[in-house]
Amino acid sequence: MSRLQPFLHCLLWLSVLTATAASGLAQEQSLDATLEPVRSQFGLPALGAAVARDGRIVAAGVVGTRILGRNLPAALDDRFHLGSDTKAMTATLAGMMVDEGKLRWDSTIGAVLGADIPNLNPKFATITLEQLLSHSSGIPSDNDEIAALYFANPDAYDYDLTALRRRIIGDWGSRHEPKVPEGSPFQYSNLGYIVVGAMIEKVSGEPWDNLMQRRIFAPLGLNTAGLGPQATFGLYDAPVGHKVDGDKATPMPWGPASDAPAVVGPAGIAHMSVRDFARWASWNAAGGRRGPQLVKPETLERIHRAHVKTPVIANPKPGTPKTGEYALGWGIVTFDWTGKPVLTHNGSNSMNLATVFIQPDIDLAIVAATNFPGEKADLALLEIIETLYRQFAPKPR
Repeated sequence: MSRLQPFLHCLLWLSVLTATAASGLAQEQSLDATLEPVRSQFGLPALGAAVARDGRIVAAGVVGTRILGRNLPAALDDRFHLGSDTKAMTATLAGMMVDEGKLRWDSTIGAVLGADIPNLNPKFATITLEQLLSHSSGIPSDNDEIAALYFANPDAYDYDLTALRRRIIGDWGSRHEPKVPEGSPFQYSNLGYIVVGAMIEKVSGEPWDNLMQRRIFAPLGLNTAGLGPQATFGLYDAPVGHKVDGDKATPMPWGPASDAPAVVGPAGIAHMSVRDFARWASWNAAGGRRGPQLVKPETLERIHRAHVKTPVIANPKPGTPKTGEYALGWGIVTFDWTGKPVLTHNGSNSMNLATVFIQPDIDLAIVAATNFPGEKADLALLEIIETLYRQFAPKPR
């Protein structure tokens, strides 16, 4: 509304009031007054959140600045980086391939990619799509060797992303076999999701990056959504991420250091506004019952279903549950204030942080994001999610 020219303001406002009265829907509530004290308390540059109930955005807000210490006010349609919250989108693309008969949940790396990536370790080749998506494949969490494949790969400038993903998989997969730890098989693996992306690319004949735009963002009307750093190169047109070293915070708006390498895409490089983030979350909260039908409801139910129990955390951060379960791109956690398991996920490229929370049985979705990393950001987002849950979740009768 604030961006409309004054002579259009009154006419449009009257139209909104008329449409609202006719439909019986309340106006979207501003969350700015809720967000600002939390942003200030934790020293964050920008903080945004949105709530969707029954498929409609009922509240949203963004406060703060695009760059810490500068007067560049963040706006409601600004893009925030989602990090690993992208994984649920990759899982949905995989579900589309399953629905179309191009993949099965038990499709193996070797069966799909073996002809293009020779010399895979035989045990690595038997890892299934479902194991990759649930982080139970035996591929470890990122370590120095794996990180070097992303950040110090000499092939990065010689191949397109599809080919580069295959080369990374071949490099690792020819030299290592999966190792499942004792107890829980869960090992949070970004490399596993890169493998999923490559499998999707093989059977669809399209780059993962294009599929995200064409089959997730466009059908859901996520007009602010994109991939990579959230700010346009050369512009401060979004809350940019910050690299934190001790007490020093450096804004990282553009260039290679402003996000994970693009080859990591399927594991976490999406960005969008908090409103669009809530629209995506709300589509999931409906369990596939509300259009567009990206996947069959039973496929989405499988994506949301627990597949592996996560290890117990000995000394969790404040507000972080000691244990939970993992579905396919979603964590399943019971918080003290929910009283039942809910679907949630955090995402960070080490410069930003975003959280998504859905409770399908009441068709509720809550998202929050900031352009700052670390424990303070984590505590702030958790506080916002809890506050908004208590405010907007239906009260027991």
